[in-house]
Amino acid sequence: MTTLQNKLAQARAQGRAALIGYLPAGFPDVESSIRVVQAMVEGGCDVIEVGLPYSDPMMDGPTIQRAADAALAAGTTTDDVFRVVEATAATGAAAVVMSYWNPIERYGVERFAGNLAKAGGAGVITPDLIPEEAQEWVVASDTAGLDRIFLVAPSSTDRRLELTTRACSGFVYAASLMGVTGTRTQVADTAAELVRRTREVTRESELPICVGLGISTGAQAAEVAAYADGVIVGAGFCQRVLDAPDLETGLIAVTSFAEELAAGVRSR
Repeated sequence: MTTLQNKLAQARAQGRAALIGYLPAGFPDVESSIRVVQAMVEGGCDVIEVGLPYSDPMMDGPTIQRAADAALAAGTTTDDVFRVVEATAATGAAAVVMSYWNPIERYGVERFAGNLAKAGGAGVITPDLIPEEAQEWVVASDTAGLDRIFLVAPSSTDRRLELTTRACSGFVYAASLMGVTGTRTQVADTAAELVRRTREVTRESELPICVGLGISTGAQAAEVAAYADGVIVGAGFCQRVLDAPDLETGLIAVTSFAEELAAGVRSR
């Protein structure tokens, strides 16, 4: 089992959902992003999605775009992402990379998979890659022992759900709504139904289903944890760093927010 699979299994054994936090590597700079990740884990995150900053983030809302832009302005490279992954793995949390396909392809697919594995990464979330076009990634990730995480959405047909989940390992990412990332006042009504439909095609594999997009409070985390195996939060962490007058204040806010979310995923 990968570190990711172990973390999700441990959460399930404890009768709760896992807490998965997202942060772009290099935001606000590489060393500071490592400290933010450490604060997220200290507050209760089981898994960290280390974002690979990209100049054309089609799925990301304004908050994560601002964070990624800051990371790019700070000169963050793909090798810096691996540094953050290594530091994340050192905390004991599972580290996965969230990346659009273009940066992976430009870096070199086999090289990317191998270097990520060396850094202690457990897998990769590829939001704009579909299984039918992922053969090169399937081979490279299998060789490196990495989990492959693809996305399903409320618009996914039953056939698409079956194809996507069959290609996944670690977990399947259920995007709760049709839209971009960002905090919202309530969880989309489509989330629970998407998880229900996805479970219909994962009963035999028992592949965990984790829900992201729009979760911003402990109460919302508890709501999603009632039917999902993992709760994914990104913009809320980025916003606390963006709003802070200095890094130390931001770290306190991040830890407190993670504690709120961790209490939520444990309250189901």
